[in-house]
Amino acid sequence: MSTSLVLSVSAGTGITLLTLNRAEKRNALSVELVQALLAALTAAEADAAQRVLILTGAGPVFCAGLDLAEAAEPARAHQSAELIGQVLRRLSESRLVTIAVVRGAAIAGGAGLMSACDFAFAEETARIGYPETRRGLVAALVMTFLRRQLRERDARRLLLTGELVSGRHAEVIGLVNEALQADQLMPTALHTAAEVLQGGPEAVVRTKQLLAQLWPTPLSADLDRARAMHLEVRQSAEIQEGIAAYREKRPPGWMAGA
Repeated sequence: MSTSLVLSVSAGTGITLLTLNRAEKRNALSVELVQALLAALTAAEADAAQRVLILTGAGPVFCAGLDLAEAAEPARAHQSAELIGQVLRRLSESRLVTIAVVRGAAIAGGAGLMSACDFAFAEETARIGYPETRRGLVAALVMTFLRRQLRERDARRLLLTGELVSGRHAEVIGLVNEALQADQLMPTALHTAAEVLQGGPEAVVRTKQLLAQLWPTPLSADLDRARAMHLEVRQSAEIQEGIAAYREKRPPGWMAGA
């Protein structure tokens, strides 16, 4: 595992900035990248002085989602699914207040990383969405967050159509906190971090914990159910066709004659 796949720097007192650093692959979530992200998150959480984590991506794209080349390999696909489930859980349950800064695009698993954070700020023109069904997949893991964050109609539209929406539309439906010009993204994230730091450290952590516990079913239980569905679908012939079609730049077989 190469730690250079995720860069970790201080963005101010109590603030850690993590940058996905696989720009040449649009920060696609390879096994090694997710392992590096988990390690960087663990290191930040272990430092008692750190209270806020900002997550962003190197280059023009925040994260293009799952590395589909790996998804075509059964052994790697299973490992990838397990790791992505772990990182979404860790981001959502972290004692750190997490802030996603999205430039360019946040697609599928990349949009999942964004949704798992406490705050999300996106470029107005960013493309955001969950096109898993178009690849023969189910956006099971990220669905646990969307069901909490969006109106039923908006969640169904995103998940069932797989369409991508702009950062501005994402703000309208509540998928992100704000859609901003590119040069406003990091200043806004840092301002939000500074606002969080004015709260008592223990009070902020307890507030996050209580917010998670007040739902009818715990997030952890929903993630376990979603993980089981995700792994089941990963074994299907449909996903193999969907991924092959995407890589070969052709319509999948189920669209024949459409």
